[in-house]
Amino acid sequence: MESKIEVLSTLRISYSDDLYKMVDVLNKTLKKDDLMFGLALDPEDQEQAIFTIYRT
Repeated sequence: MESKIEVLSTLRISYSDDLYKMVDVLNKTLKKDDLMFGLALDPEDQEQAIFTIYRT
């Protein structure tokens, strides 16, 4: 069985210490709808975060 992950949207936002909490609650709440959320620091600007929405 092949699993594809599709990127639906990507957004660059100012990093905040609490952003991971938002991503965590979105993942827990919308997992049943085949959605997954990711958060990473921009490697070129550590004050920016990259928020990504995926369909699983």
